[in-house]
Amino acid sequence: MFTLCVVLIILASIVLAFVVLIQNSKGGGLASNFASSNQVMGVRKTADVLEKTTWGLAAGIMLLCFVCAFMAKSEYNSIHGTSNTQVEQTTSDNAAEE
Repeated sequence: MFTLCVVLIILASIVLAFVVLIQNSKGGGLASNFASSNQVMGVRKTADVLEKTTWGLAAGIMLLCFVCAFMAKSEYNSIHGTSNTQVEQTTSDNAAEE
């Protein structure tokens, strides 16, 4: 499951990079090469769709990163046989000794 999450993050990152590159910047960007698609939907609607896609992909990548971090933590605890209460107790015992 962890591997699937990492693969999804990589794919979403590649798509996000592509979406950012095709957005129309002040200098024209790569979006000027796709003039025919702008004529079909209109320039403003295309820009809105690209902006919403950018924000959606960025939010999705953040969410997937949080899920991966949670899964990695639980996987680490299951491999080493520790739970959160054992880790907290150990750290509080070490702090009391100092």
